[in-house]
Amino acid sequence: MDLATTYLGLELRTPVIASAGPPTATADGVRALAAAGAGAVVLPSVFEEQLRFQADPGARMAAAGTGSFAEALGRLPLPRDSFESWPGKYLRLIGEAARTSGIPVIASLNGATPGGWSDYAAAMEDAGAAAIELNVYDLPGDPMRSARASEAGYAEMLPHVRAAVNIPVAVKLAPFSGSPGEAAFVLDQAGADGLVLFNRFLQTDIDAEALTVSAGFGLSAPGEAALPRAWISLLRGRVRCSLAASTGVETAADVAAYLLAGADVVMTTSALLRHGPGYLSDLLDGLRDWLERKGFSGAGEARGLLSAEAGHPVPGRAGYLSALDRAARSYG
Repeated sequence: MDLATTYLGLELRTPVIASAGPPTATADGVRALAAAGAGAVVLPSVFEEQLRFQADPGARMAAAGTGSFAEALGRLPLPRDSFESWPGKYLRLIGEAARTSGIPVIASLNGATPGGWSDYAAAMEDAGAAAIELNVYDLPGDPMRSARASEAGYAEMLPHVRAAVNIPVAVKLAPFSGSPGEAAFVLDQAGADGLVLFNRFLQTDIDAEALTVSAGFGLSAPGEAALPRAWISLLRGRVRCSLAASTGVETAADVAAYLLAGADVVMTTSALLRHGPGYLSDLLDGLRDWLERKGFSGAGEARGLLSAEAGHPVPGRAGYLSALDRAARSYG
């Protein structure tokens, strides 16, 4: 069964990618995922705040004071004493993982504003990264900030990274802008080689029992896949760049559904955290079984078969009314 696909111009042996997270944080972890059949891996992010902290001595003083930058530093998923060492360690991780895993290693830059920090992308390329994923996590929390301004911010960051490297650059978007579709078209025209749909909402939440504001984190669930799947279906054939699915991948059926919508690759982290890196081979075995049962000779035949481009219903008001009708019939 042919599972090969192309993503960001890279030839991958399978369409399942281990996305950024603890399983891809070490070279041993990357090798284990490669052995399980991953088409590629995305390493955990280097954050804009870390690079600014490293480059600007004044930031060291700010980190001890107040302000959003200091708060961001205090909440990074790394200990404070690693702010300066992590970028260097990251380059060594890229090099070892790329040299020993035999699969493309995609580096990740996580930022929210344009700036010189994005020049670090060149160092990632020099270290051996096959591509870069620009993780744009900019929750529009200012009620006076327009959706157009948020989308313009995405497009401003991309050229900084694109100008620094010769390798492909994908952008991982959040679904929080006024029009994810418009953001996708703007980024496609601005030179993005791929779009990853979508980033998840990871923010604080309310603990009603403890009367505290708590960290709002949880692993993704299959029910969250409907939104990214709808947008992948809508964008398939309408943008030049590759489309990667992210969120809600737990079983081979979830992978298959994303392929039918039009995804070039399907990314997962939560399933690997629940079941271990070897579970990736289970996903691929299940995908092969599904393709064989449906009479496909490979993943490419299934890709986009149920997308809007292929003439299937576009998600919209008709789908909304249909869902309400089904709910009424089921639950009365």
